[in-house]
Amino acid sequence: MVSRRRFLLGLPLGLPTAGMPLAAFAQPRAKRIGVLSGGVKPASLESSVHGAFLLGMRELHYVEGRDFVVEWRYAEGNYERLADFVAEFVRMPVDVIVAFSTRGAVEAMQATKTIPIVFAGVSDPLGSGLVKSLAHPGGNVTGASEGHDASVLKHLDLLHSMVPALSSVGVLFNPNNPFYLSLLERLQSVGPGLGIEIAPVAVHNAGEIETSFAALKSMRAQAVVVFDDSMFFVQRHQLADAAYRVRLPAIAGNREYAEAGLLFSYGELLSEHFRRGAAYVDKIFRGAKPGDLPVEQPTRFFFVINRKTAKALELTIPTPLLLRADEVVE
Repeated sequence: MVSRRRFLLGLPLGLPTAGMPLAAFAQPRAKRIGVLSGGVKPASLESSVHGAFLLGMRELHYVEGRDFVVEWRYAEGNYERLADFVAEFVRMPVDVIVAFSTRGAVEAMQATKTIPIVFAGVSDPLGSGLVKSLAHPGGNVTGASEGHDASVLKHLDLLHSMVPALSSVGVLFNPNNPFYLSLLERLQSVGPGLGIEIAPVAVHNAGEIETSFAALKSMRAQAVVVFDDSMFFVQRHQLADAAYRVRLPAIAGNREYAEAGLLFSYGELLSEHFRRGAAYVDKIFRGAKPGDLPVEQPTRFFFVINRKTAKALELTIPTPLLLRADEVVE
C-alpha cells in the first residue's frame, strides 16, 4: 500500500528517498572511443579532416564530454606504434575502436574479439581479412571502405587523358603496408591491356621519396600513381616537390595531395570517410552488432586538378578534363 505521507506530499512512486546515495541520480557514463590514426596530430582538430568524425557525432545529437569522450592516438606515419595504441585501448578499456587506416584496423582485430571495431577509409576490407563479406561482415569489425581498388584504375585513365602517348606509369607504394600488394597486382594485370607498363617502386620511409622519383625518371616513367598511405599523406608536400623536380605528373586518391601540389587527385574525400565512421559508432552505441552492419562503399568520387602544377610542368590541361573536375586548385 502507498504510504499516506508519500501520497500527501505528491511524490511519485519509485522516487529515491533522501537516504538513497547520490549515484542514483547520476547520468549514464560517457562512452569512451579510441581513435587510431596513421597521420600526424593536427594543430586544430576541428578544422582538420579528423574533425569530420566529431562533426558526424554532433549531427547524430551526441555531445562530447557528456555522451562520449575520445582517446586520440596518432602514429605519425609509423605503423609500428599502432599495436601499442591498440593494447592501450584494450587495457582501458574503450567501448569502441575507430581505425582510420587498414593497418590500424587489422592491429585492433588481432588484439580483441570483443571490443567493437569501426574502420573508415580502408581500401580492401575483404582482401585484408577484416570482414568475411561486405554484406555480412561477421565478427566484431565493420565500417566504410574507401573504394581505392576502383578509383586507382581511374587514375590510369586520367593520366592517359593528360598524356595521350602514355606507355609507362610508375607506382609508389609503402611495402610496410602489405594490403596494397593485391592492388599493385591488379594494376599490373590491367596495364598491358591499355598499352601501359607499370613500374612499381617501394618507398619504405620519407628519406626514400626523393630517390624513388629519380628512379622512376631513369626508368622512363611518364607519370606516377601514388598509393594512398599514412606515410605518404604526412609527406605529401615532399612528394609534390619531388615530382616537380623530375617533371612528372602525379596522381593520388585524396584531395589533400592535389592541394599540396600533385597534379591530380581522384577519390572519396577523407572527411567523408571519417564522418561516415560516426554513423557506425552510433548504431553500435544503440545496440547493433558490428558483424550485422554491412560495409559501405563510397558513392561519390572527387576529381581535383592543380592548375598551378600543370603550368609549372608546362602541361596543357585538355578542356574535357577541366570540365570533369570537381575542383581546380589555382
